[in-house]
Amino acid sequence: MRYIIIGAGAVGGVIGGRLAQSGREVVLVARGAHLAALRADGLRLRVPEGELTQRLPAVAGPEELGVLRADDVLVLAVKTQDTEAALAAWGPAPVEDGTTAAESLPLLCAQNGVEGQRRALRRFRHVYGVCVWLPASHVEPGVVSAAGTPLTGVLHLGRYPHGTDDTLRRIAADLDRAHFEAPVVADVARWQYAKLLSNLANAIEAVSGPLESEAARALYDRVRAEGEAVLDAAGIAYASDGEQKEARGDKVTLVPLAGTPRGGGSSWQSLARGTGSIEADHLNGEIVLLGRLHGVPTPLNELLQRLADAFAREHRAAGSLPVAELVRLADEAGHRAA
Repeated sequence: MRYIIIGAGAVGGVIGGRLAQSGREVVLVARGAHLAALRADGLRLRVPEGELTQRLPAVAGPEELGVLRADDVLVLAVKTQDTEAALAAWGPAPVEDGTTAAESLPLLCAQNGVEGQRRALRRFRHVYGVCVWLPASHVEPGVVSAAGTPLTGVLHLGRYPHGTDDTLRRIAADLDRAHFEAPVVADVARWQYAKLLSNLANAIEAVSGPLESEAARALYDRVRAEGEAVLDAAGIAYASDGEQKEARGDKVTLVPLAGTPRGGGSSWQSLARGTGSIEADHLNGEIVLLGRLHGVPTPLNELLQRLADAFAREHRAAGSLPVAELVRLADEAGHRAA
């Protein structure tokens, strides 16, 4: 199988780089300065064993590849806010067997949140969910980093909305040979909703920096409690902390990487790169949406969604709001909702 990584940023770039390193055929899809760097110097993958350079085909869209192969696998790794544009571009792409990508090719949604695969299913017939447990970063064009060892990440895979199949097991086998563990599960959404709860911290980190202080961690606990209350009210199942710890164990331990400054998660990286957009509408915003549908107040997630969107829109510096000020705003929002 050939893997076409649509969105070769932190997650996509690391998955593509590791697959290529293991001998799989990989095409990277990117844009702007990142695409130019990939074409000029290759993909620079910084991992615990050093910096690896992979010179891989890099394109801006399907037109540059011509007719797609029947054994192509599309890995959608763009941020959720960029999903519609990617689906519109790749869905109609012709395949050598006379079909289109949307009709016949597998599409793996390696994204945070749950909205991307939901949108994909409107266009693509064969959609697979990925619960991405992959600490990775992309701030510099042409460079992606992943500090996990002995495994780079754990990627739970499943058909969306449920089930498994042989295609997925073949993909999992390739990932298992590429420094990942890829459990194939029939209930991938349950793992993704658990990951969504942890991703509610992304907006805190984006606006106020890493959750290092007791105050920041306590705020996240309150934000997560809102999320759990909403999922419970909606009747949505999610994997327990115990299940997640058992599945991941000490398989992905982070180590310092030479030449890679300490940064933050995906939302923090969006602000650091000055992209002008952020995924909070599909993380904290997913909880807000479900809360409104099921009558559960979500003032803290509403606040974080609004602040993160403003930071991205106004190109404010990542982590520039003091934690004490964020906690004050959260307290005020909570009081108003009480």
